[in-house]
Amino acid sequence: MITSKNNALVKALASLKEKKFRDEKGEYLVEGFKMVREAFLAGKNVVALVGTESGINELETEKICPGFKNIAVVSEDVLSRISDCKTPQGVVCAIKKEIYSAEKPSGVSVLLDGVSDPGNMGTIIRTAAAVGVKDLYLANCCDPFSPKVVRSSMSGIYSVKLHFIDRSEIGEVFSSVELIAADMGGENVFGYKPQGAFCVAVGNEANGLSEETKRAADKIASIPMTKNAESLNVGVALSVMLYELVAGTDGKIID
Repeated sequence: MITSKNNALVKALASLKEKKFRDEKGEYLVEGFKMVREAFLAGKNVVALVGTESGINELETEKICPGFKNIAVVSEDVLSRISDCKTPQGVVCAIKKEIYSAEKPSGVSVLLDGVSDPGNMGTIIRTAAAVGVKDLYLANCCDPFSPKVVRSSMSGIYSVKLHFIDRSEIGEVFSSVELIAADMGGENVFGYKPQGAFCVAVGNEANGLSEETKRAADKIASIPMTKNAESLNVGVALSVMLYELVAGTDGKIID
C-alpha cells in the first residue's frame, strides 16, 4: 500500500488536477466507481488506476479490467491528495486524452465559442452524448478535461470527439454545413427544420457569440422567453435547441 504523498505515482496523478500538467502529459483524471468502470467498458486508454483497498475491491477489477496491471492500493490520505473531490469515492484513474483535428463535420455537430464555465461545459458534453452528437468543436473555451467538467459530463466525455479550433478557422471548418448560431436576437428556433448536416453554435456566458461565429452563421436562432427572463443558461439553451432541431415533433434522436 502506498502511504506517502511524495510517492512518484501519487505526485504525477495529483498534478493532473492542473491544466498545465494535463497538457504536458496528455492525460486527465476520472473519479468514482461509475465513471472509472465505464472508462474501462468504453475501451478508453487507462494509464493508471489507484484506490483504497476497499475501493479497489468494490470496483471488481477482475471483472471490468482483467489483466490490467497498473493498479496501486493507496491510503485514504493519499487518495485525498490525488482526488479533486472533497469526499473521494474510493477509486481514481488517469486516462489518455483523445483530441481530434479541425476536420469538417459531416453530421450534426456543436460549436462552443468561448464557453468558460466548467459546469456548463460538462452539461453540454453530457447533452451532446445523450442526443447522439459526436463532434464538438471548441474555440477559446475552458478545458474540457478538467476534473469538474469530466465529473459533470457523467461519462459523456467518453462518447464525443473534441475538436480544438481557432476562431479564425470557424468560417472554413463549417463551410459545408449549416451553422445555426444561438442568439437572443434571432428567429424562433421552434418549428425550424435544417436541411442536411448542421452545427449549433453557442457563445460565452457573459459576452455571447464572437464576431467570427456571427459572420459565419447561416441562421441566427433564439428560444422564446417571457419578458421577465433575461436569458437562459448556455447549457440549458443548447439542450433545448439541440433536441428541437434533432428530434423535433417525431421525438427521434440520432442513432
